Amino acid sequence: MKQSRLYIPTLKQTPSDAEAISHQLMLRAGYVRQVSAGIYSYLPLAWSVIRKIEDIIRKENDKMDAAEMRMPAIIPADLWKESGRYDTYGQTLFKVNDRHDREFILGPTHEETFTSVVKESLNSYKKLPLILYQMQMKYRDEDRPRYGLLRGREFNMYDAYSFTADKDQLDVIFNQMEQAYRNIFDICGLNYRSIIGDAGAMGGTDSKEFSAIAEIGEDTIAYSDESDYSANLEMAASKLPDNPQAEHKESELVDTPDVHTIDALASLLKVETSTIMKAVAYIADEKPVLVMIRGDYEVNDVKLKNYLGADFLKEATAEEVQNVFKSVPGFIGPKGIAEDVQVLYDSSLEGLTNFVVGPNQADKHLINANFEDITDEEPTFRDFRVVKEGEMSPDGHGNIKFTRGIEIGHIFKLGTKFSKALGANFLDENGKSNPLIMGCYGIGISRLLSAIIEQHNDENGIIWPVALAPYQVHVVPIKYNNDVQGKLSDEIVQLLQDEGYDVLLDDRKERPGVKFADSDLMGMPIRITVGKKAADNIVELKIRSTGETIEVSKDELVNSVKILLKNQ
Repeated sequence: MKQSRLYIPTLKQTPSDAEAISHQLMLRAGYVRQVSAGIYSYLPLAWSVIRKIEDIIRKENDKMDAAEMRMPAIIPADLWKESGRYDTYGQTLFKVNDRHDREFILGPTHEETFTSVVKESLNSYKKLPLILYQMQMKYRDEDRPRYGLLRGREFNMYDAYSFTADKDQLDVIFNQMEQAYRNIFDICGLNYRSIIGDAGAMGGTDSKEFSAIAEIGEDTIAYSDESDYSANLEMAASKLPDNPQAEHKESELVDTPDVHTIDALASLLKVETSTIMKAVAYIADEKPVLVMIRGDYEVNDVKLKNYLGADFLKEATAEEVQNVFKSVPGFIGPKGIAEDVQVLYDSSLEGLTNFVVGPNQADKHLINANFEDITDEEPTFRDFRVVKEGEMSPDGHGNIKFTRGIEIGHIFKLGTKFSKALGANFLDENGKSNPLIMGCYGIGISRLLSAIIEQHNDENGIIWPVALAPYQVHVVPIKYNNDVQGKLSDEIVQLLQDEGYDVLLDDRKERPGVKFADSDLMGMPIRITVGKKAADNIVELKIRSTGETIEVSKDELVNSVKILLKNQ
């Protein structure tokens, strides 16, 4: 391919509004252009990379006998109302009406659509298991699109859906998908982690995320420094040392005027925050919930929401604390709280003695309290807290460390959430009707471009892994209009194309410095410079990843390129 015939609008300066390195480089190297906030055009080089990623994904799906298809991007709203997600998905849902005022959405994901399409025909255990997938654009009305392709309103995604007759079949496919993801991300040259994740709006259980390590990543990954434990911070657990034991003292109500924070309370009473039982009030699906947690910890809203199985969860307002919880903001506690309030205890409180807790009275706290002072029942302790770096890994091996990551893939065991809602049933071997058991699997294809570039770049530009480069070889003649250089360049291009390589020929009338800078910026694995030794059929090969250069003759060229690309 001649470079003059491609559209590659490179930039010399970094756009001021591009924060992420990947965003900066894709703009400068002519891979993408923004059309609107969070919406991008994928120019020829970017589209070439996307097609190569898609081909890698297809090959892995072929191994599982997964069938590719295509669903519509415009989905009837009734499908999502039937599943219950039309109201619970939130404001990221693009909602549109046609000329007849019928309601539709732009698909952010396609669980409902796939389920509705298969439910009429996938009616017997003999037809199961089945895996269907697609690669298409998705739409989410992000409040703050940022970092280029990392968080956009329109993005390219692989999404697959499995339909099985029992949990054993689902487990097999889930494990196959996990291995397929590893193969895909390995080929893409990514440094990534497989972590315990939150299913979120997808629902279901057994969720695993794949996260590419990157400072720009929006996710915090908690991992053990001695084992393979790894989880999204939203789902991470840790092993806490036992709370110190002491003989129970007699509780006492003391004045704590105008004290509304844990730190201020600890300072006034001259105690450690770890000896304070903090109360956090929530409204979960319109029901009041009070979470008690040690004062040096924060409640993890995701863990709480998952435990409650709630669609909506929010912290209670001061007015709700007064009117719903029948308490006083800043002085709330479990004893004397409204009867309909569900009280939960975090595991950080287990064994805690002689603690400070709110008495539901203004400007007062109960000190030297113990559980018999605040509840008539034996409390049950559960993990509702945000873990801290340095705590012991939950498997007992090593300590928790934090790193940043970009979510690039996610696999879920959905179970029967959508099949039950949409009436997708099959007859088992006994003739009994059962809901289809589903799995859902997604990879952010356009997001992968950003993740790969975040990990593969230097001060000169992008460094593409061989399997993904738009062109594996970039032929750059110093003067293409020179008869000798032009002829040799064309011959080299033909030789390499005959060997199956994708080759880009820089036939532009530009200064050598401009050509070399653009070549480094675009990031092809091998650059072949055709210059002053062209008359002797000698060219220079440069390895983009290392900067190493060697001179080879035309006769040695194909073999040299083959060896260099294989070793990258």
